[in-house]
Amino acid sequence: MIALLKQIPSETKIKKELKKVLFGKNIFCPHCHSRKVHVSEKRYRCKKCRRPFALLSNTWLGNIKISLRTLWALLWCWTQQVPVLQTSKLCHVSDRTVYHWFRQFRINLPQFEPILKDEIQMDEAYFKKLSLIMAKQIGTNKLVHQFIFKNSVDKAEAAKFLFQFIQPKSKLHTDGSGIYCGINRFWQVKHKKDIHKKWEFGLTSEIEGIFGNLRTFIRRMYHHSTPEYLPEYVSEFCIRFSSPEIFISPLTYLENSISLVPTC
Repeated sequence: MIALLKQIPSETKIKKELKKVLFGKNIFCPHCHSRKVHVSEKRYRCKKCRRPFALLSNTWLGNIKISLRTLWALLWCWTQQVPVLQTSKLCHVSDRTVYHWFRQFRINLPQFEPILKDEIQMDEAYFKKLSLIMAKQIGTNKLVHQFIFKNSVDKAEAAKFLFQFIQPKSKLHTDGSGIYCGINRFWQVKHKKDIHKKWEFGLTSEIEGIFGNLRTFIRRMYHHSTPEYLPEYVSEFCIRFSSPEIFISPLTYLENSISLVPTC
């Protein structure tokens, strides 16, 4: 099935792309950075420090046990948000293998923590043993979030979130939760609120929509969630929303996520 997917290049083409991402135009030793490297079919040896290395040995893909074409197929499915069960059928691997590799792709995403300014909508959601605070800069794709590892959020935790992610003098829009009462005394913001019991939703419509999209993403992509992996799923969702250019293709993802790990 993988061979029938036009999106999956040959093994030779994949190696060429990986070499370009990791080494640029010329292979060099990841240990001493010498360009005097002896090349064999699958291995390299530095002529200066005499240490062997493979194409991916000094990256987070160093212990890969699947073919590069299968890896590329899994990565293509993940970047295009193909659900786990569908990916398993397309790539002829087990669900367990898909979950494993999707997690590797997820935890190696670059991390962004922008500071929001101007007009911001902020809200919280509650899960089993976890609470999520999220804020969005209105009219942009900038999102920030933070997990509280208990099933409630207090005013001090909401204020700390503001300290970390919201620029002073911003306009903050929230619902009528008590944790936001007098929040402008803790941080310099102009605070307005919706009272959902009075069917007021105009000030928080964007962040409410984000929470809805988040739940749909998790259900569709991963089918279910557990407290263990929920923070990772939310982080992936936020990066997908904030930086969609990373997920255009396997190559754009690798250009932003893989590099040589420095060695002694």
